[in-house]
Amino acid sequence: MNHSKKTKSKKIYIITFIICLVMATILFFTYTKLSNKEQNNDVSQNISPSSNTTLNEQPKDNIDINDPASQFIIVNKNRPILLSYVPSDLVSPNVTLNNQKSNSENSIRNIVAPNLESLFVDAKKNNLDLMLASGYRSAELQGFYYNNLVQSLGQAEADTVSAKPGTSEHQTGLALDIASTNRECYLEACFADTKDGIWLKDNAYKYGFILRYPLYKDKITGYQYEPWHFRYVGKDLAQKIYSQNTTLEEFFNL
Repeated sequence: MNHSKKTKSKKIYIITFIICLVMATILFFTYTKLSNKEQNNDVSQNISPSSNTTLNEQPKDNIDINDPASQFIIVNKNRPILLSYVPSDLVSPNVTLNNQKSNSENSIRNIVAPNLESLFVDAKKNNLDLMLASGYRSAELQGFYYNNLVQSLGQAEADTVSAKPGTSEHQTGLALDIASTNRECYLEACFADTKDGIWLKDNAYKYGFILRYPLYKDKITGYQYEPWHFRYVGKDLAQKIYSQNTTLEEFFNL
């Protein structure tokens, strides 16, 4: 009888020990899991939000590419601006102007003017005679040019060489067409092979301008090669884009 009681007590002790061991194991793993979770949360809180931000979410180098008043605004077929937008600081630069254009189209933004004037002065030192062929264009004027091209070329072809109203960089006052005063290859691809076109391609970035629609980039920019069309972005950005042989769309991953 006593032996039976001892055996029974021993079994109860063993079972109790096993239960306690199992519970201790469960508690240990539960604690470990919670501890790791808290550590992960602490780490994630210490990570800067911008480290997971893409260029499309946060402009590269804190550059504002969305504000029409910003010198870095990017306007293209997929990034229109309001038809009513007019830059508040348009001026007529002290360079040779196109006598076949209006005062409005012979104007550019004030921030661009001194840089364009420096470019023209240095071009003259290299025996080049340039003129501002076209500067700022209102959405209304752009519509006039675009509709004329649609009528003569058809819309599909017109869309490769001209922008619809609201999608033209000219409306920002930051884009401009540069031509030779003798009108050699005036707004034609052959301008790239003239001494003026060659010098501009190699030197415009020094003054803050980029060749906006380069050769073989039409699938990216949406437009055919335009060796006369330049865009002011400032010297630092122009240097980067020139050295990388890229476009605004590529540089900002648009």
